[in-house]
Amino acid sequence: MFVVVLLIGLLLAWAYRATRPLPPNICGSPCGPPITAPRIKLRDGRHLAYKEHGVPAEVAKYKIIYVHGLFTCRHSAVIAKNLPQELVEELGLYIVSYDRPGYGESDPDPKQTVKSLALDVEELADQLGLGFKFYVIAYSIGCHVVWGCLRYIPHRLSGAALLAPIINYWWRGLPSNLSTEAYYKQLPQDQWTHRVSHYIPWLTYWWNTQTWFPALSAVPGNPNIFSRQDLEITSKKVGKQINKAHITQQGEFESIHRTIMVGFGNWEFSPIALENPFPNNEGSVHLWQGDDDRIVAIPLQRFIAKKLPWIQYHELPGIHITLGKEV
Repeated sequence: MFVVVLLIGLLLAWAYRATRPLPPNICGSPCGPPITAPRIKLRDGRHLAYKEHGVPAEVAKYKIIYVHGLFTCRHSAVIAKNLPQELVEELGLYIVSYDRPGYGESDPDPKQTVKSLALDVEELADQLGLGFKFYVIAYSIGCHVVWGCLRYIPHRLSGAALLAPIINYWWRGLPSNLSTEAYYKQLPQDQWTHRVSHYIPWLTYWWNTQTWFPALSAVPGNPNIFSRQDLEITSKKVGKQINKAHITQQGEFESIHRTIMVGFGNWEFSPIALENPFPNNEGSVHLWQGDDDRIVAIPLQRFIAKKLPWIQYHELPGIHITLGKEV
């Protein structure tokens, strides 16, 4: 009997430890990574690291905040990296990219929500003196932040752009037949990753660190999620990628895992129910999507664009832009 009790106790202890993530390795702490980037201090005491691109903010015609996707950071501002400098100067573009909470050199936020992410953007704009109005552009799962901005701070926006936005299959208002079909078209490992993060988020760390079953497929370098054109693009980018270790140097749980939990969790609102933030055409919202995307469900993207006719939808033939170009 004693042996049975002991074995049960050991099993429970192992299960408890397996589901408990390691504490984050905070930047600037005695044993943490060094702080090398400029940072702002938010109202709640957290810090956001950022990087500025383009012309100085004080002379810029367009002030843009860029939000990165998964497995990337402030160095991954694709719009800043791929535009010719002459064009940036001609248009008067100022772009600031930042590390989302837990990524790079920004402090983690264990209380993170879609709303808190939007308010981080607003506070970043205020502390950098960008003025009352600014633009937001985001990539992949970073677009959840833009949806939050359109919901919680629409009065602060001059315009917004979403590049291949990841869709939460549990958003209210999505047709069950479309969302179910799209969900089961995912790789089985992604189905389980998203199911765990939505229904039992306290198991997210264990699921993404266990070695019995494959976890998330959307990891850098996985050829199974790339189209032919993606592979051609990434082959030309070899040696140009940012330091991947820097992205999760504070720990994967408060960066990658937290993003998945918030992104596929229960939202306080549904993007499908959003109202036009620019009823007088004083601004615009654009959504770009490649029709060869292996991650985003195109029928769901088309449905959202149809339900929100104030979004200008651009579908690019033969292109997958969810992962392949933010390097």
